[in-house]
Amino acid sequence: MTKTTTRAVTCRAVAVYMAVAVCACCITRSDAQGGGEAPARGPDSGKAVPIFGLKIPSGYRDWRLISVAHEAGSLNDIRAILGNDPAIRAYREGKESFPDGAIIVRLSWNYVPSEQNDKVFGRSQSFVAGSQPDWYLQFMVKDAKKFAATGGWGYAQFDKDGNPADEAKMQTCYPCHTPVKDHDFVFTHYAP
Repeated sequence: MTKTTTRAVTCRAVAVYMAVAVCACCITRSDAQGGGEAPARGPDSGKAVPIFGLKIPSGYRDWRLISVAHEAGSLNDIRAILGNDPAIRAYREGKESFPDGAIIVRLSWNYVPSEQNDKVFGRSQSFVAGSQPDWYLQFMVKDAKKFAATGGWGYAQFDKDGNPADEAKMQTCYPCHTPVKDHDFVFTHYAP
């Protein structure tokens, strides 16, 4: 092999390696943006809640975390509160109110002790998410015109199978949120 031939083979090999690297980078970027794997899905019956007509938004399990909470008393659950991009932006920018299109979701699980973790710690101290209660999934959707009568928010609640709560239950949402109207009817504060 001559020097010219060796150089040409080396140049071709470098070009092939670079093309493979560019393709790998594009595939990795696509996967990171959700293009390479199916989004996490929760329950969905396809049914809308009464009064507000809302359905479960697609891809909500992939939204960002706003905060977590533990409700004691008769609920005794542990919660994750998630938000879509407009909700997260409003929280991070410290807005007094949320823009139309903001959606906040609350997922809940029964709050149960972890026998496995407690064995490691040598005492009862660890609690984890257990089964999903009847009030598993709730949404707030901001649309100031459509939901003007309820502070600009539409409300939804679904069970673990994606079935909507009944009309009587949905009528309790706005009155429950009224005490926090100074925080745009939202209980949860952002946990950075």
